[in-house]
Amino acid sequence: MVIVLIRRGNYGSKLYLSLDSHNYSFTVGDVAHQQIAARLNIPYRYYAKMQNEAPDLLDQNVNRWLNQNPERRMIRVLDGNVRAFLSDRYRRLDNLELCAAVLPVINEMKGSSIESCEVTPTHLYLKVVNRRLKAEIRVGDVVQAGFVVSNSEVGLGSLRVEPLVFRLVCKNGLICKDLAQKKYHVGRQVNVSDDNAYELYSDETLAQDDKTFFMKVQDVVRAAVDEAKFALTVDRLRDATQIPLKHDPVKSVELLADKFQLTENERGDILRQLFIGADNSRYGLINAVTAASKIAKSYERATDLERIGGEILALPVPHNLLTPPTVAAYQSLPEYESVPA
Repeated sequence: MVIVLIRRGNYGSKLYLSLDSHNYSFTVGDVAHQQIAARLNIPYRYYAKMQNEAPDLLDQNVNRWLNQNPERRMIRVLDGNVRAFLSDRYRRLDNLELCAAVLPVINEMKGSSIESCEVTPTHLYLKVVNRRLKAEIRVGDVVQAGFVVSNSEVGLGSLRVEPLVFRLVCKNGLICKDLAQKKYHVGRQVNVSDDNAYELYSDETLAQDDKTFFMKVQDVVRAAVDEAKFALTVDRLRDATQIPLKHDPVKSVELLADKFQLTENERGDILRQLFIGADNSRYGLINAVTAASKIAKSYERATDLERIGGEILALPVPHNLLTPPTVAAYQSLPEYESVPA
């Protein structure tokens, strides 16, 4: 297989493949451009500059390095456009197959429903809430258990199943990153010594391998709403209500923004939500971040903010607060409960 990038007219660089005496041409998407730049060790800022200002120079650079170091790559294409430029060990875990595997499992879960879902240019998201498993953090502040299934078909993340806590009072979601399950897109590496190595595994063998894999994913989804894990998260949230912010709200949000590289708009949104909530505890900051996720610029960024909320929750409790009163503060609250169907 030969890969060549050629500039033509106003349509940008096109990727040409020569495979088994057949020639193919495709446009190249932004993600694929970034992956080509990374693979060839071309700084992306310079790559983008060539793309915008000197496209012929970009083609020369890419062609030169691709031909000097030929290798097997997986190229993902949709509607004549290269979506991704990946390792030959990348395992295809397609969104359609994932949905076919997990949606019947979700449907079997009593009390579960899809709270939201989205397919972005880079990811699939399914956010599920189980209304039977709930608890109070403070009196009247009820949360429900759930989980998020996410996947990237273009190499920008693993297939994840992550616990989700859904706060009823404001419809915020919190993704508990440290309790997540991941399945990576890594498969068999084919021996390149044989010209026909890509035919080593039959379609039937690959289909059976995928079936086994997605059966494992189904098991992970079935175990995603786990009472013990939910109880642990609820305990952490109750503890967070007793942990005051170390700094004033403005400084706390500034430090948070620096740590997680938040935009100016996101800083303002979080600070505004913190003032509205009038809760200068770690729990208040978590809720401010997840509330800001509802007005984020995209579904993908909203999910990132929900994960940031989970990372704040996972921070250690200050040593001076590890005292019996911290526990006693929530002992009077009802335990989490599983509501009968």
